[in-house]
Amino acid sequence: MSATVAAALKKAAIYILGDEKKRGKLVTVVLSAAVGMLLLLCAPAVMLSSLGEVGEEAQVPELHINADDFYSSLDSESRQKLDDIRSAGNDIANAMDEKGVKVQTIKAQLIYMSYFDEVQNFNAESYANLFAVAPNDSDLIAAINSTYGLEIDYDEFVRTYTFVMNSTLNSYMFNDAGSKNCSDLAAWAENAFISGWGYKSGAAGERDETDRIRYADNAGLVLGYLNYDPTDKLFNSDYDTLVYTEQGGLDTMPETAGIGLFDGSKHGIYIGNGEVVFSSADCGYVTKENVSNGSWTSWCTYEGIDYPQEVTDAIESLNEDSSLEN
Repeated sequence: MSATVAAALKKAAIYILGDEKKRGKLVTVVLSAAVGMLLLLCAPAVMLSSLGEVGEEAQVPELHINADDFYSSLDSESRQKLDDIRSAGNDIANAMDEKGVKVQTIKAQLIYMSYFDEVQNFNAESYANLFAVAPNDSDLIAAINSTYGLEIDYDEFVRTYTFVMNSTLNSYMFNDAGSKNCSDLAAWAENAFISGWGYKSGAAGERDETDRIRYADNAGLVLGYLNYDPTDKLFNSDYDTLVYTEQGGLDTMPETAGIGLFDGSKHGIYIGNGEVVFSSADCGYVTKENVSNGSWTSWCTYEGIDYPQEVTDAIESLNEDSSLEN
């Protein structure tokens, strides 16, 4: 890739990553494999080297780039490289889905596009399996380094991944983008935790254009999910108040990810395995803890969220017990 193209891509990185609306206009399906950004497809190394420049004082040029024109402007070698990256990205997406770790697809594509330029005989299924068996990201990076002879710095990976995940919303986290359901609510909450969202009063998942971080207050973590349209990738204003119903004590709670937890003043979203995610004013960010370590006293359901039969059965059982007591 020529120095001129690389320089243009570096400017495009700041521009595209910094403006969600412009990203949508610039990127087409032809160039989309990871998170819908040219830099992740064309020159991940350039994108990574540009991260230090993307901040409050970054000079963001007003570029006018058409994705098809950009592709046409590349020489044959660069086009082939782009096609190979796109093909590998699609293979990774399919393999991650087959391994049951679809939610980590962007992470897998980002790592591949950033560090695998010299890896030979790449196999997407073997690569996806590392994500399926790794208990945490630290062990994952260690396994990738060992398997492929790489030297990925874990802290660098965390900074890059957090930046990218704050620039976009992970479309792979939704099991059913056409409905508002408790499973996807749990995935939404966990994604907010992984992406490093902050706490800000009145926020509901939107990205602050000054510090380029997404924020949500306690109720806003749920309201953001209710108002986000995964198809249009935009927030609407259908819900402005969190309406909930306390159902019973924690000892009556079904083991269902996406159920709400309540302690009398704040809400948390149960994500399974005894863990809850919530946006904390005290901490200043979206955090995660074991349910047993918190002050949670009851479980609840939210207006606008669909729940599976086991939740409905648990509510009916509680109502029957209450009727018998009366």
